[in-house]
Amino acid sequence: MVKRLISANSSEMLAMNGTELKQSIKASEGRVVLSENVVVHEPLDGITTSEIAAAFGADLILLNALDVLNPLILGLYDDEETMETAQAHHDGESIHRLQKLVGRPIGVNLEPVDPDAKMAEDRLIIPEGRMASEKTLQEVEKLGFNFVVLTGNPGTGVTNKQIAANIKVAKKVFKGLVIAGKMHGAGVDEAVVSPEAVETFLDAGADVILVPAVGTVPGFDDAELKEIVKLAHSRGALVMSTIGTSQEGSGSSFIQNVAIRNKVAGVDIQHIGDAAWGIQSPIENIYALSKTIRGERHAIARMSRSINR
Repeated sequence: MVKRLISANSSEMLAMNGTELKQSIKASEGRVVLSENVVVHEPLDGITTSEIAAAFGADLILLNALDVLNPLILGLYDDEETMETAQAHHDGESIHRLQKLVGRPIGVNLEPVDPDAKMAEDRLIIPEGRMASEKTLQEVEKLGFNFVVLTGNPGTGVTNKQIAANIKVAKKVFKGLVIAGKMHGAGVDEAVVSPEAVETFLDAGADVILVPAVGTVPGFDDAELKEIVKLAHSRGALVMSTIGTSQEGSGSSFIQNVAIRNKVAGVDIQHIGDAAWGIQSPIENIYALSKTIRGERHAIARMSRSINR
């Protein structure tokens, strides 16, 4: 057995494989916070966005806009705080370095782009290293990520069908935790979430089903979320609710309201996105989410626990 994630030390968290990390999250009973951070915007005073998120209570760190074939993270190395000075490092050590700095499990977004998707808006073209494929998923394994998230940024043309296809690939080549689903439409004219889509993700082997947080996508309500949570849990999977619609910057009262509603529905991880500053959520909202779903005691413990433990 493993220690619950909300009480685990850095050395314990980073030693977990995908199966152990999943059980550790489950044992935390809906009190796990994940912060998503853009890696290619300038951070504060030469540190990474991940360090900031960890300092304010995130248990899990998700990197967005990272090209895994050309890993570039602003602030990770000395004198590499801007796009003009930073460079991709191909020695395979970037993620290990970041894990050492933040003491948290690190994940990355890969986008299952569907070239045949029926688009509802103009398509945004992204580099190969940000797209989900066997090549990039193998690279995620080599780089030492703890988890991967198969989802879509706005306008990229990610479909539920393509997500399901890439879950199968991920389960073959990646040993970490596989999280899959859509936070919003990703530019595609289809339902963001449905029991049918979730069934295909579960059949493909997803460890965690990603869904929009109630209050973020029009028409997706508490009853629908609870139905998906029960379905996922009945199949041995976990559920992550996501605030990925720029509402991560809507203020702490909104964050608290959303957090409680999604906890009542039974989600296991609560994600807070990166769009409010275009980099990461405002730090006070990470703390508000943390304090709401687990109380001040556990919120402070996570912020204060040394990464050297």
